[in-house]
Amino acid sequence: MKKILALLVVLMVFSCGGKNVVKNEEPLLWQPYNDSVEIAANAEHEKARMRYKLIQSKVLDKNEVFRPLYNEVSKMSPDEYEALKPLILEQNIFSIRKSIEDNRLGYEQLVRFYLYRIYKYELDNSTTLNTVIALNEDVVELARKLDEEKRVGRLPEIRHPIFGMPILLKDNINTKGMKTTAGSIALMDNEVDDSFIVKRLKENGALILGKVNLSEWAYYLCSECPVGYSAVGGQTLNPYGRKVFETGGSSSGSGTAVAANYAVAAVGTETSGSILSPSSQNSVVGLKPTIGLLSRSGIVPISSTLDTPGPMTKNVVDNGILLSAMLGYDTFDAKSVDEDFPGILSAGLSPESFSEMRLGAISSLMETDSIYKNTVEALRAEGAEIIEFTPPEVEMSGFLSLLNIDMRKDLPAYLKRYSDQEKVKIISIADAVAFNKEDSLVRIPYGQALFEGVLEDTTTDEGLEEIKARLENSGRAFFDSAMNEHKLHAVLSINNYHAGYAAVAKYPALAVPMGYKPSGEPISLTFIGKPFTEAQLLRMGRAYEMKFPVRQMPKGYE
Repeated sequence: MKKILALLVVLMVFSCGGKNVVKNEEPLLWQPYNDSVEIAANAEHEKARMRYKLIQSKVLDKNEVFRPLYNEVSKMSPDEYEALKPLILEQNIFSIRKSIEDNRLGYEQLVRFYLYRIYKYELDNSTTLNTVIALNEDVVELARKLDEEKRVGRLPEIRHPIFGMPILLKDNINTKGMKTTAGSIALMDNEVDDSFIVKRLKENGALILGKVNLSEWAYYLCSECPVGYSAVGGQTLNPYGRKVFETGGSSSGSGTAVAANYAVAAVGTETSGSILSPSSQNSVVGLKPTIGLLSRSGIVPISSTLDTPGPMTKNVVDNGILLSAMLGYDTFDAKSVDEDFPGILSAGLSPESFSEMRLGAISSLMETDSIYKNTVEALRAEGAEIIEFTPPEVEMSGFLSLLNIDMRKDLPAYLKRYSDQEKVKIISIADAVAFNKEDSLVRIPYGQALFEGVLEDTTTDEGLEEIKARLENSGRAFFDSAMNEHKLHAVLSINNYHAGYAAVAKYPALAVPMGYKPSGEPISLTFIGKPFTEAQLLRMGRAYEMKFPVRQMPKGYE
């Protein structure tokens, strides 16, 4: 009954234009519901980690998230929403900008359109993806000011393409005006200033729309727990199959939100597979950059050795634009690179000729995955030179210790520098473990085996440096044996299958939708290249995307 009532409220909101259908000053937009039936339905799921213990968050009240902008969103009528669809839905940034320049679309309308979709689907318990967990209360007003400046001719003459585009952020990225929780109840009061990449986005004119859910602590809390789960946001769900397909992790909310067209684009983060996996599972384009290309300052860490933010978008054109908007040298990040990287912004407009591509195809994947094999053969037919090879076996032991020791040092450093210790009571992993044990049913329903492993790891500083060097050599040997011999531009993989090798090698990787399995589950082709070849990867990805436009919108979110 509660579920039906909540659905009726949502329908009333979007059928009454600007009328506030609830007389109370604080309208009831959402009600928690009994998710036990859904949990029971997944009890026998073939993937053990999809046998959920809960769907909705036990601590997040969606009314608090969605009330502040309710009156603004309700000003958009269903007719206006439908009229704007052809101008916005599934369009790339250049197309949207053209509509704005031609006065067919305004910045405020663009923001309202995405908010309308978020309210429409996220407040309905039958369609919610548990993706958006915070909204920027100033975003409509900021967009309105851009429209006014455009009207009087005060907009900057030279504007980055990201200017005025609504962007969602993974909730481990520091953002002023919104809490940065990493999905943990321990950080629910973590009020911070903007991270370096958010400052860059704002300097280039992007509008921060809100924050999205993630696998708690970037999926470095519990072992074999569901991807996309956090105590703050609940269980993120995949729009291509809610409770049927995994969302991928840990940038689960970034992937699902882009797939559902909740924003122009989103920013995720990756340590090993956390952009590639959710991008692949949600049929969007995701780029894990070379370590050092983008700043990590102001991002809740796992590993200062391997962490990086990256763009997640509906197409390769937007991916290059968003990546470009975050570039910049950061003196506070020891890995940050002070160099220019030409061609990233324009990569989507300059697709690589297939005849110029030399690509490595992994023999075992050619034998075991028909979608991959057919795609590789299609690329060969278009003129790409394909070299099939078997990567060497390399030593990857110590990977977990690298993450353990890095996090044991890097998390306290983040908390000391950014968090307000009067509001955030933890200063270490040990504190977080103790905090979680105080209310384990709510804070750690799937346990915290990985956090406990961080405390138990006895690797020395000398041992850590040896592990880092050995793993980097191993990762590079895995790809370089073929790349150097055959002068390859990239190695072709699937989803995040070889993300660990790319992570320790510090190599960039681009996932582009490759199709759908017979079940309807998305699958991606992943281009892995040498350091700082992002522009070339994007050009190749754009050529592939244009020739084989396989991405489809998830049914029910059209």
